[in-house]
Amino acid sequence: MKIALQGLLPEELAALCRETGQPAFRAKQLWHWLQVQGVSDWGQMGNLPGAWKQRLAATHTPAAAVLAADSRDAGGTRKWLARLDDGETVETVLIPARDWTTVCLSTQVGCKMGCVFCASGQCGFARNLSAGEMVAQVHLVAAVAGRRPDNVVYMGMGEPFDNYAEVLKSIRLLNHPDGLKIGARRITISTSGVIPGIERLADEGLQVELSVSLHAPNSKLRRSLMPIENKYPLADLLAACREYTVKTKRFVTFEYTLIDGVNDSTGLAEELAGHLRKFSCRVNLIPLSPVEEYAGRAPKREAIESFQRVLAGRGVSVTLRDSKGQGVNAACGQLRRRTLS
Repeated sequence: MKIALQGLLPEELAALCRETGQPAFRAKQLWHWLQVQGVSDWGQMGNLPGAWKQRLAATHTPAAAVLAADSRDAGGTRKWLARLDDGETVETVLIPARDWTTVCLSTQVGCKMGCVFCASGQCGFARNLSAGEMVAQVHLVAAVAGRRPDNVVYMGMGEPFDNYAEVLKSIRLLNHPDGLKIGARRITISTSGVIPGIERLADEGLQVELSVSLHAPNSKLRRSLMPIENKYPLADLLAACREYTVKTKRFVTFEYTLIDGVNDSTGLAEELAGHLRKFSCRVNLIPLSPVEEYAGRAPKREAIESFQRVLAGRGVSVTLRDSKGQGVNAACGQLRRRTLS
């Protein structure tokens, strides 16, 4: 598989130029085409020597993610199926709001975590994505949508902390002042609860947002929904999150997918509030989005609002997320590994 050029930092492009006998300024030209212009075609890089481009093309690609399919729902959410250099695919979503847009990108082909209500975890795992393949998703969306996204969330296919080094490198590329310049506070990493990743992120000095999937207030229930509970128990996870807030002086967002008759009772809301009410955090409630592998369904509105009222009444900051994109299977938990015919 060829190396994704979008995943090379300026100093790495400079090293590539030295190795291939090119002057240092070629690195800046190549960076500009890739990270500023978002070009993915060698033919558009007019100021680069043709023989050099031909040589690089044998081992490197500026097209690490290529549009394979595009769909849009009535609310304006768009989903792209991106084909990677080895023929694997990932799904990427553009979520519109009134004044901004958010790209939800994938970090792995499939996912190892196996959460019962998530299509990504039910369709198997193939491999990690490179930093370049992640950055390429953002450029692909920007090119099709005609604008740079305002926010990037690592909430697509895969567990970001299961691919820690490449995820962090992609963030540094997206945040680079000479590139897309997406602010660190506009970038969110979402984890199912990989404690070593949370601990490492706390020491990175990055102002990115951290989102942690809970989905249950106790280990027994969480284990039935999320196999990761067997490796990283809830009590240890909450302790790691508390330490994160102390070290970084930043709050944590806890994601809680509400499933009718499973984790949506007011008693469970009380239990959750007991863990979080003195915590520097907020809770995002997300009604379950349907997937074919799981028979659960979203609660009725009354049950959702009752759960929300209990948390708010106990002093927990809580929001109800409008999970967009169900019309094209692009909502939370609906992205999946697909095979191109």
